[in-house]
Amino acid sequence: MAVPRTLKRLLRVLELEEEQRQTALQSALGELHRLERAIDTASDQERTGRQIVTAGVLKDEFEDRLAGLEQARAALHARDVLMPRAADARVVAAERREEFLAKRVERRQAETLIESVEAQEELIASRRRQAALDEWFLNRLQAKDDELGPDKEK
Repeated sequence: MAVPRTLKRLLRVLELEEEQRQTALQSALGELHRLERAIDTASDQERTGRQIVTAGVLKDEFEDRLAGLEQARAALHARDVLMPRAADARVVAAERREEFLAKRVERRQAETLIESVEAQEELIASRRRQAALDEWFLNRLQAKDDELGPDKEK
C-alpha cells in the first residue's frame, strides 16, 4: 500500500496555503512596523517642536515659538491619527499569526500522517524481505538434506 496520491496532494496544498499565510503575516507585520516608525517619527517631531518653542522663548523670537508650537501640534495630531491605525494593525498581525500557525499545524499533521504510512509500508516491506530470506534459507537447507538422502548421515 503506497501513500495515497490524495494525501500527497493535500500536503502540497497545505504547504501552499501555509506559504500564503506566512506572506500575509509578513505583510501585516511590515505594515505594523511602518506605522510604529511613523509614530516614533511623529514623537520625535513633537519633541523637536517643543525644543524650538523653548529656544524661541529664550531668544525672544515670536516666529520660532509659533513655528515650534505648530510643529508640535501637527506631530501630536499625526500621532493621534496613527495610534488607532497601529492598534488595528496589531490586531490584524495577531490574526494573521494565528492563521499561519494553524495552517502550519495542519501541514505538520499531514506530514506526520504520510510519514506514519511510509513507516508502516517500510515495516511491511522489511518483514516481507525477511520472510523471503527465511524461505530461501529453509529451501537451501532442505536441498542439502535431499542431496544427502535419507540413508546418508549428516
